[in-house]
Amino acid sequence: MAKMAVQSFTLNAKKREKLKMATNFPPVNTIFDDLDKFRDYCRFEGKPFDEKDLYKKDSWVWQAYQKYQNYLRAKARNKGRNFNNRRS
Repeated sequence: MAKMAVQSFTLNAKKREKLKMATNFPPVNTIFDDLDKFRDYCRFEGKPFDEKDLYKKDSWVWQAYQKYQNYLRAKARNKGRNFNNRRS
């Protein structure tokens, strides 16, 4: 068997700057997380995906995504209870 040398990685100035930027601006991370969630919604629901529609209130796709998010939030709040038995 051949001996394997331990490799150490050092960050150059550009990589250090990128890491510093990512930690200094957490809203950037939330924007990319929202973009990933929106892309997944469009992919699974068969909606057309366009990055320009993120946070755009006039877009019908964004409105549908917001309604879906509100539905999930209400479902989690109600813990999946079914309220169809109120009239019986």
